[in-house]
Amino acid sequence: ASFTISLHKADNTTVMIKLRPGVSPSCQIRIKSVIRSELNIKPGENVTFTFTCSTPEKYFIMEIQKNIDCVSGPCPFGDVHLYPLRLPHLNRTYIWDVKASTKAGLELKFSAPWLRQIEPGETCPDFISYNINSCIDKATVNIGTFCRNGSVSRVKLLGGVVMSLHLPWNSPLTTSGFNIANRASIKRLCIIESVLKGESSITLMSPNYPLGFPEDELMTWQFVVPSSMRASVFFHNYSLSNCERKEERVEYYIPGSLSNPEVFKLGDSQPANIAGSFNMSLQGCDQDAQNPGILRLLFQVIVQHPQLDENVTHLVDLSKERNMTVTIHFEGWPGHIPLMSEPICLICKDPRTCDRILTLASGTVYRISFLCKDLSRLRITAEKGISCVDLWRCQRKIYSLSVPKAIMQLPIRLHKFVWKLLAPDLINIEITSPSLKLRQRVSEQKCNMSYSYTIVSATPQRELNVGEFCPGGSIEKIQMRNNITISLKTSDKGFINESHHQDLKMSFVPHIKDECTFTVSPNPKAKVNLRAPNWPYGLPPYVSISWYIVVPSKQVARLGFSKDRMGIACETGRAYVNIKEETLGAEEIVRREDELLPDPRSMYHNFWVNVSNCKPVERTQLNLQFWVTFADKQIDLGIILAVVAGVGVLVAIGLTVCCVKKKKKKIQNPMVGVYNANVNTQMPGKKGLFTKRRQNNESHVYAVIDDAVVYGHLLKESNGSIAPEVDVYRPFDGPIGSLPPSPPPFSFRKDIKCSSNTEGEPPPLTDTDHDTYTFAHQKSGQLEDNGDANEKDKGDSSVPLLENKEQDGLVE
Repeated sequence: ASFTISLHKADNTTVMIKLRPGVSPSCQIRIKSVIRSELNIKPGENVTFTFTCSTPEKYFIMEIQKNIDCVSGPCPFGDVHLYPLRLPHLNRTYIWDVKASTKAGLELKFSAPWLRQIEPGETCPDFISYNINSCIDKATVNIGTFCRNGSVSRVKLLGGVVMSLHLPWNSPLTTSGFNIANRASIKRLCIIESVLKGESSITLMSPNYPLGFPEDELMTWQFVVPSSMRASVFFHNYSLSNCERKEERVEYYIPGSLSNPEVFKLGDSQPANIAGSFNMSLQGCDQDAQNPGILRLLFQVIVQHPQLDENVTHLVDLSKERNMTVTIHFEGWPGHIPLMSEPICLICKDPRTCDRILTLASGTVYRISFLCKDLSRLRITAEKGISCVDLWRCQRKIYSLSVPKAIMQLPIRLHKFVWKLLAPDLINIEITSPSLKLRQRVSEQKCNMSYSYTIVSATPQRELNVGEFCPGGSIEKIQMRNNITISLKTSDKGFINESHHQDLKMSFVPHIKDECTFTVSPNPKAKVNLRAPNWPYGLPPYVSISWYIVVPSKQVARLGFSKDRMGIACETGRAYVNIKEETLGAEEIVRREDELLPDPRSMYHNFWVNVSNCKPVERTQLNLQFWVTFADKQIDLGIILAVVAGVGVLVAIGLTVCCVKKKKKKIQNPMVGVYNANVNTQMPGKKGLFTKRRQNNESHVYAVIDDAVVYGHLLKESNGSIAPEVDVYRPFDGPIGSLPPSPPPFSFRKDIKCSSNTEGEPPPLTDTDHDTYTFAHQKSGQLEDNGDANEKDKGDSSVPLLENKEQDGLVE
């Protein structure tokens, strides 16, 4: 197909067709018999041409430029048309270069649906875009790039303007969408008018963004807002230049304000909750010639209906808190930045100081309000620091790790509360949960309650993720070295009711040996799943972790590992798993990284599980997971039978020894005792009959008379040289103790027995059925006593010495 472009000389319009940048010249332009890759049609020319390919839009672009001189002659004000007509379907750019005096102003007025400013590099959904440049003397300032469908209705400029309209090759647009009007001098770089009718959000940028705003210039944005709506301004990205004179600032003119203009720095919180229309101006300064810097600004204006509870204030009393900050923010902060088009929620410290994010500091009382239709889109994140420098002052204090009531009273859901616990090198931290206890999450199973704790131990060299824990478990205590971060995270609205049951506490304790020690105190018949910290990335090198498991009384624990090996190879050192019951003589089970872990085994007492890491070789890591179950102790029938049989054997042995001793006593000659008729001979051992106590009776004064005394006359008649003196009984008048004489220890009695056999001492007395005698051993210095010790044993003569000797014989 052939195309004809005819340009009137009075139109001062030029058409240029050229190859797209970076495209090979596979398609050409043919004018009669001449082939060329570029075509330039000047005013007053008429050119007919064709393309050598069927898809010229892939290779060529078109620029149509119209020059308008408003300095030397009248300006053609009014609607701007797309001229010439019937152009080839190529990507094309219309350029209107208007030259005007700096003493006059030009106004570009756009027809509905107006324009929306976009950032450099951003494209419009329909690929139709406008670019506005202001020309002052020889300087050109890029006012901005705009798409259709927005709120920018007019742009007023000082001096000349270069207006561009970019259309894709298949665009059906036939009108420019704006007109040019002459206005008086605006005495500033430009004025951009934005009409905001309903709830909306717009983003605007300073001229030349992201490059610098012109030095010592002034520009204004006019916002047309219904008086029934509320507008708020937020600065999202800005930078300041280095000023030699004046100061960069933002000025607001708000109808009805008593302090117009209101001046703010770019770093200040900008006005919010503004009723109706207002103006905002950006003022530059005289910059340093050597280091000018850059002044730039990207901001957002949000318009919304006044909220029903905008006058309702909420008291947040943080006056008694220390080292704590509370941040109220939108959901997903800080990782997620909501789209400008999303409905916004504002938090206000006062009626004019509102923001999407508000941070409250401890030691202050706040009264805040909300400009938000749906408060469920807001969240609270708080952080509190607890530190200890001197253990002597800290170790007796117990800190409650619970969310303050001042936060829970707000109608906002708590997202996260972080406690940062700081301790010196020789001071460690102990976390306890006395009533609820903690359960370590070892799978994707959710917590039974609406919140959980994440515990991280950190040093400047490394970070150890201790794990995620739910309330309601078996872990009663966790002791950790280094600085600790505990994060409470909520999962739903139920935390408001469950917050009353928080019982997590912390204290500072002396230095501990391991990096981390868990105390597990389970409920009966519970099943506990435990895993080493830093899962699944493995324990750091040379870290030692211990678990102390309390076995409930009348329970037996069953310990097992989830894998048969540690799954690690050591480059330096050794990795160990140690298991030991806390009982006398218990065997310690030790496994190295190259050995199989123990099979499931029963533990009858409290026990320790310890894992110590080495420096692993590359791509290997120590991840240990084990389980402990509890059940009632079961007494084995075989054990019962064995015990009964053992008792029977002992009884049989005792009876046999007793019979043998009685038989031997009948064979042996009896010892002779002299009867004392002046004392009570009633059988002791029955309190009802033997009424006198040991101090006032003489039952103990019987004595064994040596055989040599009784039979001394016979020895005298013999040829023996010994002539023993025959004597009669003499009462013993020495001190009497409160305890009965005790027999010698077993070892001593064995020696006596052996010596009696070898030296031929007389056999013991035989038992008689008539009177019971109590015999006293006569030894030098034996009967010394304090006389008043052990009052409860006074008068205890219920077991005669002969019976004691028989019992001793059974024991032997």
